[in-house]
Amino acid sequence: MEYQWLKTFIVAAETTNFRQASEKLIISQPSVTVHIRLLEEYLGTKLFDRVKNRVTLTDTGKLFYQEAKKLVEQMENSIDRIHTYSQGFRKNWIIAISPLMAETILPYILRTFMESHPEVEISIRVEESESIEKLVDNGEVHLGISAMDAKFKNIESILMYEDPILFVIPVDTYDEESGPQIDVSEVLMKEYVFTYHHPTYWDSLLNKLNKHVNRIRTMKVTQAHIVKRFIQEGLGVSFLPQSIVKRELIEGRLMQPHFDLFTLPTASTFILVKKKGELEEEFIHLISRYYFG
Repeated sequence: MEYQWLKTFIVAAETTNFRQASEKLIISQPSVTVHIRLLEEYLGTKLFDRVKNRVTLTDTGKLFYQEAKKLVEQMENSIDRIHTYSQGFRKNWIIAISPLMAETILPYILRTFMESHPEVEISIRVEESESIEKLVDNGEVHLGISAMDAKFKNIESILMYEDPILFVIPVDTYDEESGPQIDVSEVLMKEYVFTYHHPTYWDSLLNKLNKHVNRIRTMKVTQAHIVKRFIQEGLGVSFLPQSIVKRELIEGRLMQPHFDLFTLPTASTFILVKKKGELEEEFIHLISRYYFG
């Protein structure tokens, strides 16, 4: 049974149209017909019913569709493993990381870790924090870095650091040090406040803001890197973790006025792990040495 027969059958089964299947596979329509015929002869059963110019899956075809997908997936995984091995990699290690963390420490930590383990193929899954614990629990990833603490009893949660939340606004035309003091209440009433780009602190923060400021216009923007860009473009203001705006503040692309309405919260970052092998232990140790200030 040929691999290409299976690929052709899967696409033909999904389109129920040999012409469309040929276009997707970039082969001729007669080739699709030949592949299906050879596969049916090999299996000794019909996979499609043909009525005039239309084809539909037989009951056997519907059953074999699921099996064919498994066979193709297994074969492609085997090919990937061979390619990985031939490139010098001996182990695949998968990390799930929240978008917030992907913008901050990941490049440095990853480069250091890769240099120490050239034999390991590292895969990064950028996932929302709400999904990371489940990925760790079901074994899809070896380790997760999340903005949310673990809820499952069998998941170990290690606090990495507490990140101060800063009030961040666009750079003004006057000098930040010599210009007049910025009235944060006035700014909050005047500008849009970008919200919910972090999964933990926004509900309580908005509740406090509404108690101190008469009128706030909010706009939900779920990705922090988009929020930073919007603020730089003068579209609004927000409250962001210090670690992801530190560079922009140092380089003068964003401003942090003095915020005195109430004490701002902090945001925690956690390592989530189910089984700690040597790689997990070393990665955790490497991150623990990093200064997040």
